[in-house]
Amino acid sequence: MVLKKCICLLLSCVSFSLCVKAQQINKEELIYLTKAWEGVRFENGRPKISDDLLKRAESISIDVAWQILNNEGYPSQYEGDWQALNTTPIVGRAVTAFYLPSRPDVATQIKQRGEKEGRQGNTNSWPIEVLQNGDVYVADAFGKTLDGTLIGDNLGNAIYAKTGQGVVFYGASRDKEGLSEIDGFNAFVKDWNPTYLKNVMLGGLNTPIRIGHAIVMPGDLVLAKEEGVIFIPAHLVEKVVLTAEFIALRDEFGQSMLKRNIYASGQIDNEWTPAIKKHFLQWIKDTKSDIPMGMNEINQFMEKRTW
Repeated sequence: MVLKKCICLLLSCVSFSLCVKAQQINKEELIYLTKAWEGVRFENGRPKISDDLLKRAESISIDVAWQILNNEGYPSQYEGDWQALNTTPIVGRAVTAFYLPSRPDVATQIKQRGEKEGRQGNTNSWPIEVLQNGDVYVADAFGKTLDGTLIGDNLGNAIYAKTGQGVVFYGASRDKEGLSEIDGFNAFVKDWNPTYLKNVMLGGLNTPIRIGHAIVMPGDLVLAKEEGVIFIPAHLVEKVVLTAEFIALRDEFGQSMLKRNIYASGQIDNEWTPAIKKHFLQWIKDTKSDIPMGMNEINQFMEKRTW
C-alpha cells in the first residue's frame, strides 16, 4: 500500500525523512533506525526491553548511567531542570510523541484521517491509546507551558491504568492536585499551570524526538529520578545495567573497607592489587548472595576492567 504522507522532523540539527501513516513511523523504518537492537520487538517494530532489565534499572543512578553512555559515545541522552510531581522514579520503555503549533489545514487532515482509522478524541489522547504495561509516555510539546498542558488527572489515570508508569513531557501538565492522588504515578514536566491545551496538534507518534538536549527513540529505556531524566538506547540497556551494578558493588566494597580502616584511600582509589581483587570477590560471595549479577558476569568485568 502506498503511504500517503511524508513529514520531515528536524532533530538535533539532523533531518530525518520519515514516512508516516496516522502520524506513526512505519514498522520498516523504525526497525531500520533501531538496527542496533537485536532483541524482541513489539508488533510495530519498537524494541521490547525485558521486564527483568526494567526492574534492575530501577536501582542504578542517573550519574552512573550518564557516564557509561558518554563513554559509549552517546552524550545527548540526558535532560535536567524538571518539575516533578513527586519523588517516585519512572522506569519504562519509551512511547514517543511530538507536537507542533496547530495549523488549521494540517490539523484538519490529521484529525480526519485519525477518525477514519478509529481514533477518538483530541490528538493528544492518541498516544495514550497505544500504551502498554511498562511503557512511559514521552512527549515533546516544543517547550510550550501556557496552554501547553498535555494531560490532566483524567488522562493521567488512563495512562497509569495502562502502563503502571508515569510521563515525561517537554511541555506542561494541569491538575497537579488531582494527579498527585494517583498512587504510584509521577510526571516530569517543564511547568504546571491550570490552562487547557490550545493551538497544538500531534505531529508524530513513535518517531525519533528531541527532549531538550536529549534524543529519544521509541523503545529507549526511560529512567527518571530526582536528578533528571536519562534515555538509554535499547541496545545499550543490558550493558548499562550490568556495568552500573558492578560499579555499585565495587563502590560498596571500597567504602566498607575504608570505614573499617582495612585499606587506605590511595589503595581503593587507584588500581587494585591482586590481593584486593581477591578480597573483593570473596566479599561478594560472603555478603551478596541476592545480587542480580552472576559470578560469571562479575569475573568478566574483573578481567576486562582497568582499575
